[in-house]
Amino acid sequence: MRKLTKQSTKTLSAAAVLTAAALTLSACGGGDGDKKQSVADVSMEPGEDKAATVLDRPFKKPDLVLKDTHGKKYDLREQTKGKPVLLYYGYTNCPDVCPLTMSNIAVAKKTLLQKKTVTKAELDKLQVVFVTTDPERDTSKELGTWLKAQDPEFIGLTGDFPTIQASGRTVGINVEPTKKLKNGKFESMHGTQVIAFSPKSDAGYAVYNGKDATAKDYEQDIPKILKGQNP
Repeated sequence: MRKLTKQSTKTLSAAAVLTAAALTLSACGGGDGDKKQSVADVSMEPGEDKAATVLDRPFKKPDLVLKDTHGKKYDLREQTKGKPVLLYYGYTNCPDVCPLTMSNIAVAKKTLLQKKTVTKAELDKLQVVFVTTDPERDTSKELGTWLKAQDPEFIGLTGDFPTIQASGRTVGINVEPTKKLKNGKFESMHGTQVIAFSPKSDAGYAVYNGKDATAKDYEQDIPKILKGQNP
């Protein structure tokens, strides 16, 4: 499989991201040895100093209705309309990428407030949405407990797996059913992208690789995402 180099253009089409994402699944949880390696290492790094890939043809926000951490109906499009959004698909039993990604975003938020880069009112507009890829184990209660340890303001969604899988595909994120391994552990294969949606258009216009983006990257980019500007 061809790995895109750092000479790749900063702006990519949604179709290009979909193609690359279809090859980028992370064995995020429970396996040993090669099971923890990605199926295909496809990088979309736009340059030395940029973590985000800006899309020339943004994604539509998934038409997704699930349950939140309180067991209440949550309509993603309706309840995040006109707000900046960071969307991630993962699961709570993931030993590495998922907690690291959420932690990086949480740390970035805290740092922005400490440095007074943005006001709390401005940052409160940011909706960080975590959609589970393992809804059988990630109940509303489990999601709530796990996300609260990261950031109480993070939104967790769970529900019907086919619905979750289909919604991921619309934004280039591949999600496979969770498998139980011979050692009794569970393995969930899913894309690790974080997608930023603009408050101006409600479209997903920037993509981060959750495995590579750091807290510093999010700290630098969130003020722009809050305004719908290119990171």
